[in-house]
Amino acid sequence: MNELTHKRWGMTIDVNRCVGCQTCTVACKHANDTVPEVQWRKVLDVEVGQYPDVERLFLVTGCQHCAEPSCVPVCPTGATKQREDGLITMDYDLCIGCASCAVACPYQARTIVHDKPTYFGIATPQETKVAHNERVGVAQKCTFCIDRIDEGLTNGFEPGTDPLATPACASSCISQAIKFGDFNDPKSEVSKLTAERDFFQMHEELGNDPQIKYLIETPAVPSRLSDENDLNDEALSDTENALVGKRQDFWDMRAAMNFILGGIGSGAIIMSYFFSLLGSIETTELMRINLVSGIIIAVGLFFVWLKIGRKLRAPLAILRPQTSWMSREIYAVGILFLSIWFMFFYSSPILHIAAAASAAAFLYCQAQILYSGKGIPTWRVKQMPLMLISSGLLEGIGLCMLLTFSWRTEISASSFTMPLAILFILLNSFLWRRYLRNAKTWGVGPIDRDILRKITPKLFLTGYVIPIILFGLIFMDINSLGLLAQIGGFLSIMGGVMWKAVLITRACHMQNFSLGKLPQRGSGKFAAPTNF
Repeated sequence: MNELTHKRWGMTIDVNRCVGCQTCTVACKHANDTVPEVQWRKVLDVEVGQYPDVERLFLVTGCQHCAEPSCVPVCPTGATKQREDGLITMDYDLCIGCASCAVACPYQARTIVHDKPTYFGIATPQETKVAHNERVGVAQKCTFCIDRIDEGLTNGFEPGTDPLATPACASSCISQAIKFGDFNDPKSEVSKLTAERDFFQMHEELGNDPQIKYLIETPAVPSRLSDENDLNDEALSDTENALVGKRQDFWDMRAAMNFILGGIGSGAIIMSYFFSLLGSIETTELMRINLVSGIIIAVGLFFVWLKIGRKLRAPLAILRPQTSWMSREIYAVGILFLSIWFMFFYSSPILHIAAAASAAAFLYCQAQILYSGKGIPTWRVKQMPLMLISSGLLEGIGLCMLLTFSWRTEISASSFTMPLAILFILLNSFLWRRYLRNAKTWGVGPIDRDILRKITPKLFLTGYVIPIILFGLIFMDINSLGLLAQIGGFLSIMGGVMWKAVLITRACHMQNFSLGKLPQRGSGKFAAPTNF
């Protein structure tokens, strides 16, 4: 269908007109009955620059209803959808509260509330009357007041022109800073404004094509590109700065445990099969490793189940394998568990291959799940999948060492391919150093870069340096071979545990808000020219 044959709703927000009165936020809260501390429409009080070159403005934020939304494909149930008119909708009855959409959004537009907070300690009659129990434990966000739009169209009103068919924030704006309309209609006010005036789209470089466009110039105020001092590392290190993203709390240590245990278990199944092909592991040992690894993966998945907001809806996560890596992960682990189960009733090379292949698919899906968290700069770097896969394989070697050397009474230095373990340690250390070296270029903020730098010495000593030394000593001290291999394997696992836990629960600040362009007004060199 040609894109001009249907509506494309969106907004323009005039940065020069906004006075920061918060009327739009109050109107949004009133129209949508959001609970305390949940605000779908926000107005940020922004100050950029350094004295005497300083500029202050107000920035209206919320769901951008992107043309290419990163929240839609990651949803494992299909609860987050995009309508033909471009609006991103939420099906609260289908959402499981996994927060995949929340970490995928680079605009901090999603919220999940797991209880029923009240304004005065107990629910007032008004709060009880307008309560939305369907929103508890699931993702919620701005809808552009979709009910008003649809009802208005049904009654013959024009959204953006008639207040009753227009989002509450735009209808209530006392300075007329917020305009709503159809970007596919060249005669609409929003289309005319963007055709006539300079504007920017927030984080345009990320490819989401957000449909909130910020107007930044007037006949008296020209626009300017963002100055390097507007948002330098010092400014972005200030957690009180309105533009600085907060640390995400959607995925906590329970989510981290899935990536940690999933990497260890799937890596061990993959590597044990590889070692069995080399003759270093016997079939009986392979089956035992698969069983232990399967249990480890299951425990990790149990932690994920504890994390989701609507636990009884968890089976719905299988509904979106066409786009969701979480759905694909479930199918992969299902095949893996079936392969391990049948393996103990009928030993067949085909089952061993199926287990190893499904474990590899599971590990790859996990790597893509974290990488799909587009709203978290530390996760969305292109190298992240390779880091998770490489770490999982190293951890798998470590678990194989721990288990196999516990079972054997006679051990020789040729029992394991120590050079392969050393190779993976070198690869992981190289990837980590490259990650740190390029973090700023890749968009990681100064707060998270500082956290990652601080854990690096511990990570290298625990996960890389000591294991390499121990594996090297194995060839010189045969009597301590088993113990050295087990210690080295354990420390290799601990290295992966350390960086994953930190990356998911600490170095995980959400994408900062961005000002690609600004009005040329303020003080010092930012003052508006008198002859414009």
